[in-house]
Amino acid sequence: MPEPVPPVLTGAVPLAHVEREGTVESVHLGTVAVRDAGGRPCGPERGDPDTPFLPRSALKPIQAVALLRAGLALDGELLALACGSHSGEPAHVDGVRRILAGAGLTADDLDNTPDLPLGVDAAAAARAAGTAPAPLLQNCSGKHAGMLAACVAAGWPVRGYREPHHPLQRLVADTVADLTGSAPFTTTVDGCGAPLFGSTPAGLARAFARIAVAEPGTPEGRVAAALRRHPWWVGGTGRSVTALATAVPGLLVKDGAEGVLGAALPDGRALAVTVLDGSPRPLPVVAGAVLDALGAGTPALAAATRVEVLGHGRPVGSVRAVLS
Repeated sequence: MPEPVPPVLTGAVPLAHVEREGTVESVHLGTVAVRDAGGRPCGPERGDPDTPFLPRSALKPIQAVALLRAGLALDGELLALACGSHSGEPAHVDGVRRILAGAGLTADDLDNTPDLPLGVDAAAAARAAGTAPAPLLQNCSGKHAGMLAACVAAGWPVRGYREPHHPLQRLVADTVADLTGSAPFTTTVDGCGAPLFGSTPAGLARAFARIAVAEPGTPEGRVAAALRRHPWWVGGTGRSVTALATAVPGLLVKDGAEGVLGAALPDGRALAVTVLDGSPRPLPVVAGAVLDALGAGTPALAAATRVEVLGHGRPVGSVRAVLS
């Protein structure tokens, strides 16, 4: 018997065309979920928004809510860093050290995957200096530093904080279920070594909506404030996630590996995008088109979400969203 087709394949539809001088040379398939503050569909959804998928680093704002629920005393730029996938620029690395130092810890306590910085320039500088891959430089080190600091705040063991049975990760799983509206369909291991909880695009959009409209001072409200005020700490110089957040006042946005993005407007209208081929290329274009359909379009948004196709170093086409 033939093997069953994975649901992610049956739920995907065209989201973007890659056009070169009027010719479509490739198509990105995927799914878009759009929900309001009450979790109801409210915009140009595409494909099956209830398809199971892995949110990857787009889950970080939800994980950060769990850390605050555990008692983590972190706000502002350092909380944004704990929500982010940073580029590994010097201020990012120093910020991770600051999170750890506030809990009486050092970089030696990190247990995420050693790596060079995610940012192109920061990685080039590290290679030129002969720097070896290290947990501190890896783009998830802010999240892991926050996890360690939350364990200290809650009085939980620091050792083994990545294990799914650890009290911190059980709290993260409960928080994912709470904010998305459904229990994770699976638990696996993310690239950084932390547990990764499966959800759906609709669930991710619901979670971003919940965070966006939360009362100030609550864990959700604190995460929302950090993301809105400190977008550079979520990504970095030249990063599309930072450009998108900067282009729309009050927007919460976080991307993830394998073509995932979640975002929410201040009124709680939220979107989640997952790209079937795992490419991040169409994410800003599709997110920009959805935000434009929701009435949040601006010249700044159009500029921040344009992805050009080059021929001999000059623009000869672009990636264009197809949501109709």
